[in-house]
Amino acid sequence: MGSILDKFEAGKTVLSCEIFPPKKEEEFLGIQSKLDKISEIGPDFISITYGAGGSNAGKAVEIANYAKNSAKLEVVSHITSVGFTKEKLDEGLAKFKEIGIDNVLVLRGDRPKNMTDEEFNSRDFLHASDMAQYIRSAGMDFTMVGACYPHRHPESATDEIDVMNTKIKVDCGCQLLISQLFFDNSYFLRLVDKLHDLGVKVPISAGIMPITSAKQLGTTVTLSGTTVPEELSSIISKYGDDPAQMRKYGVDYAIKQAMELKERGVDGIHLYIMNKPELAEEMFAALR
Repeated sequence: MGSILDKFEAGKTVLSCEIFPPKKEEEFLGIQSKLDKISEIGPDFISITYGAGGSNAGKAVEIANYAKNSAKLEVVSHITSVGFTKEKLDEGLAKFKEIGIDNVLVLRGDRPKNMTDEEFNSRDFLHASDMAQYIRSAGMDFTMVGACYPHRHPESATDEIDVMNTKIKVDCGCQLLISQLFFDNSYFLRLVDKLHDLGVKVPISAGIMPITSAKQLGTTVTLSGTTVPEELSSIISKYGDDPAQMRKYGVDYAIKQAMELKERGVDGIHLYIMNKPELAEEMFAALR
């Protein structure tokens, strides 16, 4: 059993990164060479995203298989509940077991565009916690990971409700948490304190995204609802039109952010590298 929890027991900051299946068929073969490169860099584990309702599902399984069995990486496979019946979930998890995947990140996921209101409201799993509970009660032998939000989830009415929902995920079986990205460490540290106050004892990894272009920041803020500190805004204003300088200072900002968290003794740092192994290489080198 390749549980990633073992990595968190060594008393060091666990370093990991996320990749996603490319949308275009012609980019698909390139992902294998990227996984080989990531393997050389040696993260403690990688996570692989899974399309909402199983879109790109076959690709995600194929990539997870290559990552685990050819690139010899420890893998956490995302699985989204929004478009899954219990039967479909059972099938997906059986496929992961078949290829030796022992860790899953349980997410509700975004509603597929073609999903009707009736389908959305009558789904088997309303929340990620429901799916976690189902997997645990079915006795499936997975280490389960949940998401947490330094800036509260857009559908949560208050910060308190959001933190309580995160605790529910842990109570339902999640043994590790990975945060949504953020650019101001105080939000993450405050979330960790709140979870600890509620008695949550599982490891919590900080999600960091190096910003390498002005356009990327705009998209990221829209999708994640995170706030942008003045220091990062200034980098965008100053270097947004100079790709080389923007990349340099954007990565420097992420390294500084991650170094500060490491010095504060965070359990782990999870990099959203947008399928760019060179970003992981640069940041891991600095953090090690």
